[in-house]
Amino acid sequence: MHVPGPAEPRGSTSIRAGGFALIAAAVAFLGVFAFLAARFDYPAILDGSAAEVLPRLLATGATGRAVWAVYGFLPILWIPAGVAAFLALRHVREGSARIGMLFAFMAALSMMLGLLRWPSIHWMLAQAWAGADASERTALAAVFTGLNSYLGNYVGEFLGELSVNLFFLLSALAMLERGAGFPRWMGYLGTAAAAVGLIGMFRNVSAVVAPVASLNNYLLPLWMIVFGSGLLRFATRARAHAALGPHGG
Repeated sequence: MHVPGPAEPRGSTSIRAGGFALIAAAVAFLGVFAFLAARFDYPAILDGSAAEVLPRLLATGATGRAVWAVYGFLPILWIPAGVAAFLALRHVREGSARIGMLFAFMAALSMMLGLLRWPSIHWMLAQAWAGADASERTALAAVFTGLNSYLGNYVGEFLGELSVNLFFLLSALAMLERGAGFPRWMGYLGTAAAAVGLIGMFRNVSAVVAPVASLNNYLLPLWMIVFGSGLLRFATRARAHAALGPHGG
């Protein structure tokens, strides 16, 4: 049986790495999200003022800061995932797969910029807040609000989520192409997950989409695990095809 797509060992190794990256990111996301929800009232607290958020951030201690650091570096795993998706899907839609890979890189960069403000700049603001007087806290609150708007809402959430969901959408649509080497249901699931994510990213614009955003918190890791498993399956079949040779099967 002929297996489409990259069959050379180096290509299949990169695809496997991307698959493992997606699964690892999903599991880590669930763990980090659970910790921050229990200790920091995340994500509801993101709408709070500096007076509410900064003391609670500092109260999470060294463990909380470390968890935020882990969370902040998780988006870097979009990069091997983007490369893997490109290698696996370029034989059916090279142009869109290449664009998807670039969106994955953009998602990694923008999300890291947004998330890493918490264990770095915001942590410093929280320490300063603890010993500041009323006038100093007014200035600290303005910096906190400005950073949340720029790095949080615009860069991390809007640009980051737009990029990652376009990566998902382009990859899922390529999976639906004839001869892609992925189950069609996986392409449909990816399309649905991307659509939910694209709607949910407007949660800061309208409260109407808040339920969709909440759904996305559960659908996102599910899709990442499915996507990663699909890439691993594709890489295994590609490696087997390479071992058989061009006339094997």
